[in-house]
Amino acid sequence: MQDILHYIQIENADILLRIIFSIILGSIIGLERELTNKSAGLRTQIMVCLGSCLFTILSIYGFSTAVTLYPLGDPSRVAAQIITGIGFIGAGTVLRQGLTVTGLTTASTLWIVAAIGMACGCGKLNIAVVSTILAVAILVLIRMFEMKIMPKNLKHMRKIKISFICKYDEYNEVYKKLVDLFPEIIDYNHKTVDEDGDMLKINAKVFSTEKSPVIHIYRKLEDMKNLQSVSVKEIFD
Repeated sequence: MQDILHYIQIENADILLRIIFSIILGSIIGLERELTNKSAGLRTQIMVCLGSCLFTILSIYGFSTAVTLYPLGDPSRVAAQIITGIGFIGAGTVLRQGLTVTGLTTASTLWIVAAIGMACGCGKLNIAVVSTILAVAILVLIRMFEMKIMPKNLKHMRKIKISFICKYDEYNEVYKKLVDLFPEIIDYNHKTVDEDGDMLKINAKVFSTEKSPVIHIYRKLEDMKNLQSVSVKEIFD
């Protein structure tokens, strides 16, 4: 047992340090992803960073004998396949719903975490640490910049359909309030829904840049007591 501990502490101390660094740095980025409720969170980022580190270490040290026997061999081929493998994992985080594509930032985060793991595996711990700090700063600061400084743009636009029923004699009041609440109406129509023509069904399509547009619009309509049978849903063209 002492011989084993002696071997671990002396012979592989540098390799163990690289592995520990990969876990720590992967957890730092993973924590940021976990706190923002992303699909690839803490555990995923740690495993990607650790796995990339181990594959790189194996690529460097695991085939030293093979290189001696076959000088034309290339031990870096194992590490090179990490990029391909991360591509498959990253693709699983990207989702498309109509014109909206989500998960690209998470996929790119997995990519940079794999690169940090490889840097740890190569023993370039200074590069790995600096890259982790920069990655977290970009994820946090750029998000704050987008939310507080940049104007809402078409990239975040979502098309929402609103349907509701109101009384015919309240139509003008309802229409005026609807326009006040949603000046960005892109389509609008109404029709009677009963034989006497006392009730109207109104359909409107609007753009929203909110993260949860359906809930946001429902809350906007809460004060309109004239409405009946309200329906709000997102449209994916």
